[in-house]
Amino acid sequence: MEGGQAHTQQPPRTRLGVYHDVLRRLRDAAAPEALAPDFADRLWAHFHRFSVRYALDVNAQRAEDVLVHMQLLDRAKHAENQPAFSVRVVQVPAEVDATEPDSTEEGASATPTNLTVHPEPIFGSSQNLKALVREASSRNLLGDGDAILRPMHEITFASNDRPKGLTQLSALLGQLNLDIKEVHALSTNDGYFLDIFIVVGWDHKETLQLEEALEKEIHNYKAQMYPTSSCWPPELAGKQCPTDSQGNHVEIPKDNTDEWEINFKALAFQDKVASGTYGDLYHGTYFGEDVAIKVLKSDRLNENMEKEFAQEVYIMRKIRHKNIVRFLGACTKTKALCIVTEFIKNGSVYDFLHKRKGSFKLPGLLKAAVDISKGMDYLHQNRIIHRDLKTANLLIDEHELIKVADFGVARVKAESGVMTAETGTYRWMAPEVTEHKPYDSKADVFSFGIVLWELLTGKIPYEFLTPLQAAIGVIQEGLRPVIPRGTNPKLAQLLEKCWQQNPTSRPDFTEILQTLNEIAEEVSMDPNKPHKEKEKGASLFSFGKGH
Repeated sequence: MEGGQAHTQQPPRTRLGVYHDVLRRLRDAAAPEALAPDFADRLWAHFHRFSVRYALDVNAQRAEDVLVHMQLLDRAKHAENQPAFSVRVVQVPAEVDATEPDSTEEGASATPTNLTVHPEPIFGSSQNLKALVREASSRNLLGDGDAILRPMHEITFASNDRPKGLTQLSALLGQLNLDIKEVHALSTNDGYFLDIFIVVGWDHKETLQLEEALEKEIHNYKAQMYPTSSCWPPELAGKQCPTDSQGNHVEIPKDNTDEWEINFKALAFQDKVASGTYGDLYHGTYFGEDVAIKVLKSDRLNENMEKEFAQEVYIMRKIRHKNIVRFLGACTKTKALCIVTEFIKNGSVYDFLHKRKGSFKLPGLLKAAVDISKGMDYLHQNRIIHRDLKTANLLIDEHELIKVADFGVARVKAESGVMTAETGTYRWMAPEVTEHKPYDSKADVFSFGIVLWELLTGKIPYEFLTPLQAAIGVIQEGLRPVIPRGTNPKLAQLLEKCWQQNPTSRPDFTEILQTLNEIAEEVSMDPNKPHKEKEKGASLFSFGKGH
């Protein structure tokens, strides 16, 4: 073409296109599996086990890595192999600055020859990983002759999907003093996960030793994933466990103080409000009263699920507070286990902020914070730790009263202070929980600090990070959300106190309530009269940003 070289635009990547590319490369490489008659069908099924994102992100030039993923998932079908894992050395090429006069010597190649010593990670070199290489190179931490390389390990795990599996695996790697730099968490549509960690901290010449060390740590991991049966709460020790099944129902301890078993046939199901991996939430009625019905999915039911269900019923039937969603009963004698509570028609604080794009004026923010704190203070006074405090578990009733909900992972505090790890939601999770350290009610205070920041800003915490990246940043880098300029000084100070790394430095909810009341007085709002402004015709909530 006259006047310059023609450039053909690359067609957009599609799952089908990546599939054909990977299949061709594996057959060209004469991979034994790829030559099997049914391999094309199995490869196609593999790509369809994941969302389309998997195909679009995978590096087709590393087709053998896709084969490794297939092999790991096949191994993970057998419980004794879980988690199946593979380890390999990867490297991220440093970006050579061509503008530097000394970047290449005369006669030398501008492209370093040892860039291909090890492959790049399966999903390529992210900006995060490249930044690590630049930093190490500038500080000359990589050693002579290796300044353009950043040796790392890529560890891929496959197992059946379960709550908090990522947290457990990250803790496992932490036991080996491995520093996690990047995580890719993938789930299949048939109940498995594929988690890929990029780590540093192990001599890249000792990959075999790393595999052996991982094998040993996995024994501890399995002990956590498949714990021996124990009774919760501790006061039931020596008695019948609440999850011991008799007949075809889950046995819940009774003390004859109330009657809470609900006749499943009396429930009238209406709209499905939400759906999760392990249960669905419905709006329905019970003898004419609007109710919320949480139904566990029978096909996902197992001993651990029954244990969580029994624990939630045990706790909810004993708590009564205006800032806690009201428990009406449970169905334990049917195949469909369910918990019935009052129906809160205005939905969650999360939906209000992030789906309806609402915001809290400062008086409304303080009232909301007081409501949450009163509910949490009541729980803590009764030795109950929520363990999953977040805006999705805070509901707004028709009077703009906020109520704490969802006690699926709540626990009565153990006398020893030692609680089970891997609970909660990563963006709101206290560092000691993620790190598998002993923790107490102050873990809820940390989560409250993140919730308070969310009320203040209307943003999702660490919105530009994956959930586990955020959790790791909180632990390793002291990462916290940025408090906006112009925030009330006492409110900013309260935020910083709540999310202190050391749990003993955080206030309890009695102290938090006192601080919130002081701030409320400064802005001329009495938190004990929540309808004061509403009587003037102004809601405490708004759909216009700004505080």
